[in-house]
Amino acid sequence: MKNVLTIAGSDSCGGAGIQADLKTFSAHGVYGMSVITAITAQNTQGVLAVQDISVELIEKQIEAIFEDIRVDGLKIGMVSQIDTINAIGEELRYYKPSNIVLDPVMVSKSGYHLLQQSAKEALIKSLVPLATIVTPNIPEAEVLTGMKIGSIEEMEKAARVIFEMGPRNVLLKGGHLDEDATDILFDGSKISCLKGKRINTKNTHGTGCTLSAAIASNLAKGYSVAEAVALAKEYITIAIENSLSIGKGVGPTNHFYTLYKKAGMLDE
Repeated sequence: MKNVLTIAGSDSCGGAGIQADLKTFSAHGVYGMSVITAITAQNTQGVLAVQDISVELIEKQIEAIFEDIRVDGLKIGMVSQIDTINAIGEELRYYKPSNIVLDPVMVSKSGYHLLQQSAKEALIKSLVPLATIVTPNIPEAEVLTGMKIGSIEEMEKAARVIFEMGPRNVLLKGGHLDEDATDILFDGSKISCLKGKRINTKNTHGTGCTLSAAIASNLAKGYSVAEAVALAKEYITIAIENSLSIGKGVGPTNHFYTLYKKAGMLDE
């Protein structure tokens, strides 16, 4: 079995962050491990509060994993402070893991800023160049590039700008456009348009976390970047199509829908 590590924040309602990542890892048949960078108090209606974990404890969590267990894939999610970002970058440069997926989590769906503005440059300098693939959505790509993105053509331009920051691949997610959910994958030479149907649901909490965790799982299992992204997009589409109406706000995706269906656990 492959081992995949997530470095991210904890979501108390279980739809995003560490909890979504571990569910996704399990759904893909890999062994999930975690380094918690922050604890959030949140539910389907929004983020109430965030408390960052100390840099020292984050470093110790990373060291505890790498000094004992083989890491076949790694996903980085919510990292909000400059010192945290720099510490993670230093640890990863030391341990040199492969298959790093960076999901630049910046703003929650409820509008809560999860990445401090001052930390953006640290993210670009310390973590983006380490990434096998970076997976921003359009608002995140706008923050990273300073560009306004409102079309597929502008997505392609932004993907090229982000690629120049040092990652080996860029997946720019197009879910915020009014058209179908078309993503742009750029490997430095080739632009691929990954088309997907737009699903009429408000329950999309944790979609970015889930997609990036699925990519990390697939990379750990030996798939190429293009294959890993395509399989992850298929997985998240099914999870969104069968999303869960939990709580009063934006519900989570259904990470285990396919497994539950195979096991005959779903109502017809």
